[in-house]
Amino acid sequence: MSDITRDDVAHLARLARLAVSDAELDMFSAQIDAIVDTVSKVGEIPDDVPPTAQVVPQTNVVRPDTVEPSLPRDVVLAAAPAAEEGRFRVPRILGEGA
Repeated sequence: MSDITRDDVAHLARLARLAVSDAELDMFSAQIDAIVDTVSKVGEIPDDVPPTAQVVPQTNVVRPDTVEPSLPRDVVLAAAPAAEEGRFRVPRILGEGA
């Protein structure tokens, strides 16, 4: 227990130029004391734990690559809005190209 007293809180309030009532001194001293006690527990954490990106081990699930036939070019181009010389025809972007 760190025992933050009313006098400690009053001193901090004077340094910060804050007006604090007697009721607030009691409330703040209890709150600050609880905060300091909670933060001091961080020191109890063992420091020999290696850092990890994941707390649960993960494995990649992959399937083997298999070669499969693709659609014929003429079938694909038949579904395109515009085709030219065996390729998709798209509008020029920003006036680039000839």
